[in-house]
Amino acid sequence: MRTRVKICGITTKSDAVFASDLGVDALGFVFYEDSPRFIDPELVGQISSCLHPFILRVGLFVNAKDSFVKDSINRSKINLLQFHGDESEEYCNQFNLPYIKSISMKDNINLIEYSNKYNSASALLLDTFSRELKGGTGEVFDWEKIPKNFSVPLIVAGGLNPDNVDTLIKLANPFCVDVSGGVEIKKGIKDREKMKKFMVGVHNATL
Repeated sequence: MRTRVKICGITTKSDAVFASDLGVDALGFVFYEDSPRFIDPELVGQISSCLHPFILRVGLFVNAKDSFVKDSINRSKINLLQFHGDESEEYCNQFNLPYIKSISMKDNINLIEYSNKYNSASALLLDTFSRELKGGTGEVFDWEKIPKNFSVPLIVAGGLNPDNVDTLIKLANPFCVDVSGGVEIKKGIKDREKMKKFMVGVHNATL
């Protein structure tokens, strides 16, 4: 099975178009104002108009008011939601779009319990646990915790970069890998050579 690729923390049209042309499957836009990668939904709407129709446009939210999520959906033209906070399944399900639920990989995490708790989720995103940050830590977690042949598609984030993504894929064979800081010049601005090398790493790992 081919491992999909999501590049998150996109803040510019040029980075979005370049990543799209590289063949990524999804682009992530952060609608969390405390993040250095925050982007206005209106700008995402403009970027979305420049993208081909077969790329997913993912909006990332953290404990947002439902009115803000609804407004962001309308303005940004996103077609997949990603929730990184303490949102309930009922909350995640109210927006008439498929969603991903992020899970912080704490010690003794029970992913089966989470998959039952969010059984309507299109996928679970496994990210490094941090008490201070809601994603974007730049740190990897213990990949041995990733279950094989899990019943729900798993997306792996946290500290991925062009030098380690092939190792992760060969070890865990996730449905998708999610990278942000590992392909950046600075927060929110992507490095095109790193994006290219990341895609090569994913491709080589699945040959």
